[in-house]
Amino acid sequence: MQRTRFQGVLHRSGNGVLRQLRRSWRAGSLSILAFLGGYFLGQNLTTLLLLAVPTGRPLLVLLMVLVIEVMIRLRTRLIGPEPSLFWVIADNIRVGVVFAVVLEAIKLGT
Repeated sequence: MQRTRFQGVLHRSGNGVLRQLRRSWRAGSLSILAFLGGYFLGQNLTTLLLLAVPTGRPLLVLLMVLVIEVMIRLRTRLIGPEPSLFWVIADNIRVGVVFAVVLEAIKLGT
């Protein structure tokens, strides 16, 4: 078969799934809990902070985007090919927060 970009993406995603399956139960449980905790945190941030500061919504959303972007930049610069458990947990918290914010935006229709 030809080596296309799509084949490369499939290969990398398959390796990522296998890497997750080979991890210990402790690491898997902590990563799932981190995702759910990030979702909970993101849902509460969008609800409580945006209600507490109704005129400062754009500023709060900008602050959340900047924090997430800084986390992404730090991750890409500091980790190697195999991320440590700390970075897996940090990534899952970030993904959970982003998922909650996007879901809240869809629910509000904005």
